[in-house]
Amino acid sequence: MKVLVAQLDPTIGDFPGNTQKIIQALSHARKEKVDIVLFPEMVICAYPPEDLVLHGPFVLACEEALQKIVPHTEGLMAVVGLARRNLAQGEKALLNSAAIVQNGKIVGFVDKALLPTYDVFDERRYFEPGIEFKAWEWKGKKIGVTICEDIWQHAGYVGETRYTCDPVLEMQKLKVDLFLNASASPYQFQKPDMRVRVCQKAARTLKCPVLLCAQVGGNEQLVFDGYSVYVDSAGKLCQLGKGFEEDLMVVDLNAEKKPFHFEYDAIGDLYHALVLGTRDYFRKQNFKKAILGLSGGVDSALTACIAVEALGKENVYGLSMPSRFSSSSSLKDAEILAKNLGIRFDKVSIDPLYDAYLKSLNPLFEGKPFDVTEENIQARIRGMLLMALSNKHGYLVLSTGNKSELALGYCTLYGDMAGGLAVIADVNKKQIYQLVNWINQKQEIIPPSTIIKPPSAELRPGQLDTDTLPDYAVVDAVLESYVEDCLSPEEIVKKHNISKEVVLDLIHRIHLAEYKRRQSAPGIRVTKKSFKVGRRYPIVQKWM
Repeated sequence: MKVLVAQLDPTIGDFPGNTQKIIQALSHARKEKVDIVLFPEMVICAYPPEDLVLHGPFVLACEEALQKIVPHTEGLMAVVGLARRNLAQGEKALLNSAAIVQNGKIVGFVDKALLPTYDVFDERRYFEPGIEFKAWEWKGKKIGVTICEDIWQHAGYVGETRYTCDPVLEMQKLKVDLFLNASASPYQFQKPDMRVRVCQKAARTLKCPVLLCAQVGGNEQLVFDGYSVYVDSAGKLCQLGKGFEEDLMVVDLNAEKKPFHFEYDAIGDLYHALVLGTRDYFRKQNFKKAILGLSGGVDSALTACIAVEALGKENVYGLSMPSRFSSSSSLKDAEILAKNLGIRFDKVSIDPLYDAYLKSLNPLFEGKPFDVTEENIQARIRGMLLMALSNKHGYLVLSTGNKSELALGYCTLYGDMAGGLAVIADVNKKQIYQLVNWINQKQEIIPPSTIIKPPSAELRPGQLDTDTLPDYAVVDAVLESYVEDCLSPEEIVKKHNISKEVVLDLIHRIHLAEYKRRQSAPGIRVTKKSFKVGRRYPIVQKWM
């Protein structure tokens, strides 16, 4: 038996485009003489549709698209994900389903049983859980089908909730010959390894091959990395789909199992996730060009590299906006970077505008010393210049702040936070340096002086980030432990040997900056807990 694992990049709500992708995959399946085609979760409408499913016409469009797909399944069994109406009784009026189509006829549906409601997921808000488990007969084989989360609990990787059933054990009772999982499964740092282990655990329990079809592509803040999985009945990894691109992976279950070696490059994949997230954010909204401020620092350098790979050098514009506090080395580094990338580059001094602001405000600032106010004015002038060019020429502004800065509010509202997409908002400072060094391994794009110099906003004479922040290694240790792992202050002190005073101060700053982050641009989520999608903390609270 041969299976086509159709790892596609659908766009949310693009029913004509998504339907065409599905039909093309079915056509390819016939050419390859396969027996089954497995599509990702909700492939018809793309995942996650969020509150769009609360609009009746949206769900009807899912069902109508399915009817257009069905005639193209002649001679095939296809597993096609969609949102559909729940016509039976239940709390919710919708189901997250996969249609089982055989030889041009819908023979039934599989409804997702485990509906995640944690982190970036909120499926119980919309869907009724499935309660029926059955095997589907096709060409003498009993086929088990589940949807995404239904395979995860069995491997012990669901720690945020307690489900009352284990769909893999339900499938074990049915003695299936082949187990298929239609998945979305958003990317997070180092997740592909985990996805393979989840499939291996299911295969060893069911004693049959397991195939997982993953969605690929960026949908707003989420990135889906692909890497669809095929493991044999012993749990041996036999095949992986491509990472970060569409793939029509043909699996021959009867072929000799050859050794499959997979070397996971965690930093390389992080870079590809950021590129794909940026590319699809632009492509799916019909944006073409990006502009960003090039300061000569490491964050803007990384953002520019990602933008060029995602959009093409002809579509990226770097603007240097020096002030009296900008170092000559930073200006030179920005210019060298732009030349190395081949992007348009201009320089506009902000000093005349800064002087005008100070002249207007000095009577109102009388008796007050230079402080963060004057620093923020510079950042806001730069944000205004970028937004003006955005309006005039149709560029989308990329903000360049990283996760470590956003965590502590080391950023300026309506200044460096201005933008339509925060490319590296979920990347901490340690990972920033890992990424720029990874880029330069292939070819020296980023000037070495950009990488080795101490981080500085250059908003006052001799300024360094460490004037007001602990070393970024300390910041990142607390950030990861508190935000991503939810450890207590005492656990963080013990784990990292950092003083409790520092830990509590950083946690306090994280919560104080909540109001800033709430107003920041959408960011590409690449860790298990970003500050944007999936994290919900009140701005007004007295607990921390």
